[in-house]
Amino acid sequence: MHDETSLTVGRVTRVLTERVIPAIYSTSHALTVQAHQLAGEPIAPAEGIALDYEPFEVGSEWGPAWGTTWFHLTGEVPEAWAGRPVEVRVDLGFDKNMPGFQCEALVYRADGSPVKSINPRNQWVPVTDSAEGGEVIDLYLEAASNPVLLDYHPFLPTQEGDILTSSPRKLYRTRRMELAVFEPEVFELSLDLEVLLELQAQLPETAPRRLRILQALDNALDRLDLQHIVETASESRAQLRDVLDSPAEASSHRIAAIGHAHIDSAWLWPVRETIRKVARTTSSMTELIERDPDFLYGMSSAQQYEWIKEHRPEVFARVKDAVEKGRFLPLGGMWVESDTVMPTGESLARQFAYGQRFFEKEFGIRSKGVWLPDSFGYSPALPQLMRRAGFEWFFTQKISWNQRNVFPHHSFLWEGIDGSRMFTHFPPMDTYNSQLSGEEVAKATRQFKENRVATQSIAPVGWGDGGGGTTREMTGKARRMENLEGSARVEWQHPDDFFDSAKAELVDPAVWVGELYLELHRGTLTSQHATKAGNRRAEQALIEAELWAASAAVREGFAYPYAEFDRLWKLLLLQQFHDILPGTSIAWVHREAAATFASIVAGAEAISAEARAALVGEGDRAIVFSPVSVAGPAPLGAAVAPELEPETSLTDADGGFVLENTLVTVTISSEGLITSAVDKATGRDAIAPGQEANLFQMHQDFPNMWDAWDIDRFYRNRVDDLRDADSLSARVVGGTAEVTVDRSFSASALRQTISLAPDSRTVELRTEIDWNETEKLLKLAFPLDVQAASTEAETQFGFHARPTHVNTSWEAAKFETSMHRFVLVREPDFGVALVNDSIYGYDTTRDSTDAGVTTTVRLSLLRAPRFPDPETDHGTHVITTGLVIGADPEIATAAGITMNAPATVVTGGNEVQPLVSVSGDGVIVSSVKLAADQSGDVIVRVYESRGRRATGRLEVGFEHAGIREVSLIEDELESPRTGAEFALTPFEVRTLRIASK
Repeated sequence: MHDETSLTVGRVTRVLTERVIPAIYSTSHALTVQAHQLAGEPIAPAEGIALDYEPFEVGSEWGPAWGTTWFHLTGEVPEAWAGRPVEVRVDLGFDKNMPGFQCEALVYRADGSPVKSINPRNQWVPVTDSAEGGEVIDLYLEAASNPVLLDYHPFLPTQEGDILTSSPRKLYRTRRMELAVFEPEVFELSLDLEVLLELQAQLPETAPRRLRILQALDNALDRLDLQHIVETASESRAQLRDVLDSPAEASSHRIAAIGHAHIDSAWLWPVRETIRKVARTTSSMTELIERDPDFLYGMSSAQQYEWIKEHRPEVFARVKDAVEKGRFLPLGGMWVESDTVMPTGESLARQFAYGQRFFEKEFGIRSKGVWLPDSFGYSPALPQLMRRAGFEWFFTQKISWNQRNVFPHHSFLWEGIDGSRMFTHFPPMDTYNSQLSGEEVAKATRQFKENRVATQSIAPVGWGDGGGGTTREMTGKARRMENLEGSARVEWQHPDDFFDSAKAELVDPAVWVGELYLELHRGTLTSQHATKAGNRRAEQALIEAELWAASAAVREGFAYPYAEFDRLWKLLLLQQFHDILPGTSIAWVHREAAATFASIVAGAEAISAEARAALVGEGDRAIVFSPVSVAGPAPLGAAVAPELEPETSLTDADGGFVLENTLVTVTISSEGLITSAVDKATGRDAIAPGQEANLFQMHQDFPNMWDAWDIDRFYRNRVDDLRDADSLSARVVGGTAEVTVDRSFSASALRQTISLAPDSRTVELRTEIDWNETEKLLKLAFPLDVQAASTEAETQFGFHARPTHVNTSWEAAKFETSMHRFVLVREPDFGVALVNDSIYGYDTTRDSTDAGVTTTVRLSLLRAPRFPDPETDHGTHVITTGLVIGADPEIATAAGITMNAPATVVTGGNEVQPLVSVSGDGVIVSSVKLAADQSGDVIVRVYESRGRRATGRLEVGFEHAGIREVSLIEDELESPRTGAEFALTPFEVRTLRIASK
């Protein structure tokens, strides 16, 4: 036979798109439309339905950016349509290529009950499966005119990302608002054709299965009268029955499909719009659950459930009913799908705690796994935290976005810094928004790395970000691919069941050790510094408030503010969502985040002030409260301020200055650069010979795409060293020597105070920057005279070592990496650390000369991308960093902690003995709080910080009924370790509960 493949494919493609799909609706009838454009923010549905409406002509423009227009649709089903399925069709001016990034609507009945959402890929509203004729249509649409910000030419700067700067012009033009007869048989034919057309494209060119599908498609179209599609659709479908009924091979890959609609809690829209996106999507998904008995839908983020409970209770009632029936699946066990690289370990513990508590309280269930498909890399501390919170599996797919290296596994064990392992799965489809296309399904089979020893993978199915979730087209395709020759077998399945099955068949999974580094989006460690600084300060303020409130509650009967802590923690956890904290949202989101962080800090500080006052009582003595276990006159308690130590000396030297105390000697040049930093005990100079540290460097920063997200390697090719100082002055204040440097450069300026306190090995660098650059990256460089094989950067409850070499493509890809409060480089007997109060990104290079190896560490301070916020980081920032001379992990940890948790001096009468304290080298107290169950028990979290085994003892400063270990989220353990003494493995985290008496 002659090869007529291209002719058949072209024929089916055109008939499907130009004849069959348009015939799914055979006849239509206009509706009467009225509208009301709101002047301000969204209102409750009952208020919207009660508005006064004016006539609206379909085809008219509507909706300025971020506006809300209520449409009222009325009409009557024609008598001639009796016995036929009828739907309402609405096109608000959609672009089908951009689901989730444009206008959307939620449809309500006149009584205020929700029906479903309207989206670019989901433009229908059910009326009746069998009309009687004369049915009255009375529907209300709450339509959101969200602007398209990620357009066909993406990443262009725009002012539309904030309601304060967006234009008032109307963005959309309605195309259709009508009643229509739905033709089920034509709809089913369209899916038959689409599934087979996509399947044959994935089969070998000469495979018999492909050729028989092509012949069946030709036969089907031969039976289809293009002028009478409704009448001949069944006959056409009959020609496809045999190829659709042919069963899958016994060895075919199995796909566990789960309905999904990854909704960013904020991104190219504000939080207030996310609340509505969630309501729209969940309305549609509960409607689809009622329509399709096999369909399962999964949704993460307890915050999103709480939003609809509070703002759309009528939607939440439907969700709760579907959860009870096992069809709507709460996933992930977290408050939001957070970033996992930058939050503290305490924040991640609270993400799990608040997420699981909400699911248990509202639905009586706990999540068994962590569902994080879209965060920008995953901390190596996460496996331990997940296990200690009671989780059994982890899911993501983001690592498939790597620029250079293809990750070698899809189902594997992930090992963290402490040695904990977690069963992990990446979907080989490389997407969390699958449409169940033939290409995606074949890709899952083709790419699955464990094909030799395993048979199954997950597919999250549905349009995300407000695109509406799973559609009836997708469920129809799943039904056809349940057992279809040439295709993977698709089945709706709970992820818990998938993971149970995957673990059972993969008896000896591969192990990946260390961080899951995303070779992309490296700029997220730096973009929107104000957001990151607010996060760091809010985290510490809450941890400190819990400590003092717990101390005052136990000691003085202080009323521990459980509800207020819950409110503040939930606000913080939302800001740690993976497009807020990373700095990749619109200006509106970051404006609100800054205000939210400020309110969290204010609320936490108010609690701390009240608790401290209760503890010290009245008096006029200066009492120092030390909120950490590593420093202060009374760690985790309060004592009278100590006597001042001998002041640091300050002397002139060649136009610069020398700062000296009992531990170190530091030389500052006339340009304000550090040319020497000597540790007196060893005589070692931290600064490489002939080099200068504290050097600001500015790079051109214009990545190929994803402006706020990405730093591309070529940024290093152009750099300006900011050496020139406008002025240099020095003084001694309170025993601390200070050198102040003013610099102006480009369109910006900075003032830096370099200080050395008595008896300190940390040179503190406080920099106030007026930043007005565009597409620039500001670094602070430290060339260190240390031959370091690796850097050791703090992460949650420990640190992570990364090689300084670039021997392989895996190391070369890590040209920008993460840290928390410190990064350390060291030789066996000498090290240097850099500490900070608000930054997360750094890079490392390694150079060798006759004088030895220089390890240069550069801290990433500020960026200036123009999308999605065209004025990212513009304004004034205060960033404090420090050079710790003669450091090891214990010294670096203590220096990082004290920089971020300084002591507070209050006036009162009493010293305060610590509520608890710990002994043991390298053992750190992370938090002290009262138990969430309001029993009055005290919760203490400790961890090993040096990467070595340790023993310790918890000293309790009050009468109690015993100490026992509990889970990270305060659950009881089956066989808890008890008593005050404990042994910790490297980087182990332990949560201890002290029972009240």
